[in-house]
Amino acid sequence: MYRLVITIIQLIFILGVAQRNFQSKLMKMVKYQHLVYCVLLFISLIDLSTAARSNPPDDVLEWVQKDDRRFLRANIRVGDLNRTIKFYTEFFGMKVLSRQDFPEVNFSNAVVGFGSEETQFVLGLTQHNSAVDKLELGTAFSHFGITTQDIYTMVEKIRAAGGVITREPGPVAPGGTTIYAFVNDPDGYSFELLLRPPTPEPLNHMCLNVVDIDRSIDFYQKALGMNLLVPKYDNTQEQYTVAMVGYGSNYTQTTVIELKYNFNVTEYTKGNGYAQVAIGTDDVYKSAAAVEQVIQELGGKIIQSPGPIPFIKTKITAFLDSDGFETVLVDNEDYPGTES
Repeated sequence: MYRLVITIIQLIFILGVAQRNFQSKLMKMVKYQHLVYCVLLFISLIDLSTAARSNPPDDVLEWVQKDDRRFLRANIRVGDLNRTIKFYTEFFGMKVLSRQDFPEVNFSNAVVGFGSEETQFVLGLTQHNSAVDKLELGTAFSHFGITTQDIYTMVEKIRAAGGVITREPGPVAPGGTTIYAFVNDPDGYSFELLLRPPTPEPLNHMCLNVVDIDRSIDFYQKALGMNLLVPKYDNTQEQYTVAMVGYGSNYTQTTVIELKYNFNVTEYTKGNGYAQVAIGTDDVYKSAAAVEQVIQELGGKIIQSPGPIPFIKTKITAFLDSDGFETVLVDNEDYPGTES
């Protein structure tokens, strides 16, 4: 039952919406284990698929290109929530936007970011206080990217505190103008620091390791309506190819997904650290229909049929892409800052 309780809390946490009213109710219910078990069993068995009622048109792939979408948050598991919050706030300059602790189920979560989750891409952090399984980052998720106006000072502060610098600040190539560095947080999550002027999205990208970059680009363009903001670039010296996809037209002013193919690598381990990315949409039903069409062509799997979650009524759908990375699509009307 413990894992079922954790699962439903995590699902609510992903949304960052309507959770505050429901969480208190859920915690009261934990006192009555049989009732909680029945409720969660009901949730796990109920068929949320009501997509047929929305009658999505045949041109859903065209609709996706016009949908109003933005990156909402990425969710990761951490070993020590207090330690991670301290690192992100002191060295990266993030703020704690919310935090909840659930001693009844030994579970804690927090949201951190550079601005309000109503307007900016943020990070969701979860800690399983009594989890028996060890935190394993795996090799599939590569890193997050953060922009800063003073990369050298940031790196030195991290170094002085005993932090791990995996690449010193410097240009991509001799004579280059892009200055970047890599550091690790206390759990080993990698962060790329980029020297840039102020931007609307300081948490500006996340990088995923993929086995077929052309297939991945195709998937994110078709299924999620993203634009190819940075075409494929081959770095033969370091043996990888990268491309960037996202919304808008300028990759320096928005959040993007960096897709990375490492030469001759055909398999990665997922681990249990990086969980998923959440993206807003105007219609989860049409979105799911589009994803389903693309999955038939490029692979992947719908793991949450479109529809409202019981009790909180937030409409979502969720799927795995062709490399097994999870995306949750959340109805814009149900997310903070977009209510009508």
